[in-house]
Amino acid sequence: MALVLGSLTAFGPLAIDTYLPSFPAISRDLGVEPSAVEVTVAVYFLGLALGQSFYGPVADRWGRLPPLFAGLLLFILASAGCALTGSIGTLVALRVLQALGGSALIVVARAVVRDHFNERDSARVLSLLMLVMGLAPILAPLLGGQLVGLFGWRSIFWTLAAFSTALLVAVSLTLGESLPPERRLKQSPATILRLYGRLLANRQFMAPVLAIGFIYGGMFAYIASSPFVFMEIFGVSPAHFGLFFGSNALGLIVASQINARLVHRVPPARILTVVLSVAACAGLVLLATATTGIGGFPGILLPLFLFVASLGFVAPNATALAMGPQGRNAGSASALLGTIQFACGGIGGGLVSALYDKTPLPMALVIALCSLCACAIHLLLGRRR
Repeated sequence: MALVLGSLTAFGPLAIDTYLPSFPAISRDLGVEPSAVEVTVAVYFLGLALGQSFYGPVADRWGRLPPLFAGLLLFILASAGCALTGSIGTLVALRVLQALGGSALIVVARAVVRDHFNERDSARVLSLLMLVMGLAPILAPLLGGQLVGLFGWRSIFWTLAAFSTALLVAVSLTLGESLPPERRLKQSPATILRLYGRLLANRQFMAPVLAIGFIYGGMFAYIASSPFVFMEIFGVSPAHFGLFFGSNALGLIVASQINARLVHRVPPARILTVVLSVAACAGLVLLATATTGIGGFPGILLPLFLFVASLGFVAPNATALAMGPQGRNAGSASALLGTIQFACGGIGGGLVSALYDKTPLPMALVIALCSLCACAIHLLLGRRR
């Protein structure tokens, strides 16, 4: 189950990180500015946000498997379309469709975990899923760098289509339905909207959701801008870009596995307090080095490593705290969590694209703001009874 669910949750980073080394090639081939290619990342995050708000209630009403199969099929078709496109506008539109398909996988994976485990065990299992998911940011840029060098950037999207087809077969053979008919919620649209309203007004739910949302906003600002910061500003080659990007992802994996053992002894809320403070400090140091130029490229890499690694603690603990009390509403709660999470990510990616000035400063500024907001929200709103 962990392998299959981890592969489902890996679609987010896989569909982004694989084609990051191809940004300069896409920009040259389609004849557009680098900021236009960054938009394809931002719209993917927004598509993930919108799609999850739809798939959550569907998963609660019809079970986990129907939306999962629909999402996989849409992702396969959109990936093939991206490989065939000849304009940046079409690529942007197809990336939205690709995200709408991939959003079903994220919702269903979280809901299945909640179907089987309580709050503390969910934090442990989600940490294990991040071990599988964390391989994607390590391997994907390395694979993408090789593919773009050997076969061109379009081969990356054919590879995504092939991977999603293989996963469709694996899900069909191995993953059973985790929501029996007697537990399904036959809700009207008005009831669903009221449920979303109650969740939005619930401080116990919203505090961890907003904390993880702002951290993802900083994370996606890093993802959207790192190809140009690393390769265009500091002269890193596409092949070596995968090594630097993968080293940060390795920090995320190590952090998530430390968290899987730590939650047995320390409450998730306490872990969040410490880690969000560390992330905020890393964001401020990054902003200082990007502004002054002190430390050069290593001065950028070290605080980035600390910030990215913090996600290995923040994501499983914040998700477990938010999802733990939701029970039968797990699909809708997972959808709202994902919508806010990836909406923040899309805003972070779009903001860093709008501020693009051929320096590392926009990336550092967005990461610093997001990490400070996440820490402040947890400290101010995250006090639990």
